[in-house]
Amino acid sequence: MIEIDPTPALEASSAPSFPALPASATQSTLKSETRRIPIPPHRMTPIKKDWINIFSPLTEILGLQVRMNVQRRCLEIRTSKATTEIGALQKGADFVKAYALGFDVNAIIDLQDAIALLRMDDLYLDSFEIKDVKTLHGDHLSRAIGRIAGQDGKTKFTIENTSRTRIVLADTKIHIMGSFQNIKIARDAIVSLILGSPPGKVYAGLRTVSSRMKQRAL
Repeated sequence: MIEIDPTPALEASSAPSFPALPASATQSTLKSETRRIPIPPHRMTPIKKDWINIFSPLTEILGLQVRMNVQRRCLEIRTSKATTEIGALQKGADFVKAYALGFDVNAIIDLQDAIALLRMDDLYLDSFEIKDVKTLHGDHLSRAIGRIAGQDGKTKFTIENTSRTRIVLADTKIHIMGSFQNIKIARDAIVSLILGSPPGKVYAGLRTVSSRMKQRAL
């Protein structure tokens, strides 16, 4: 048989009360962290020309400390006392990586696209190669790159405007910047072009996707 303790249960105590924290205690200090982003050789000259445009957003918007390591050919960033956001270091690294991959090629519009990475939380970078989709060599590879770019860049601009992304073609590598859903739309269109679909068919699919996006926005 189960024995029952005859002693009465303790009365529920009232919730404890604590004094309010001072304002200085609410401001948590972030641990100092450093990130090193390699810069390709062909981007060293542009980064020297646009150094003020790169340095200012990282220090003013994110409160990071920045320096250029010429010997290692990399840009080093670290948190400081002025850094208040936890994800500031990662945002700064993505910003520099976007510039290193080829975004903002001598155009202030593209530079503003890279700066958007600092202000928005739903922008991402996606990179892949043509050989990841289909193994091509020689003229077949050149034609695939030509289908993606189009005449005077028409196909590339159409995919960018329809999917609201930014695309950089770097030889056989493709870099896409945008939101997660928009990157998927642009990547599907580029994959279709690599596999041999004619641009007209891809345009029709993009028009359908664009109309659906407009309907969802309403």
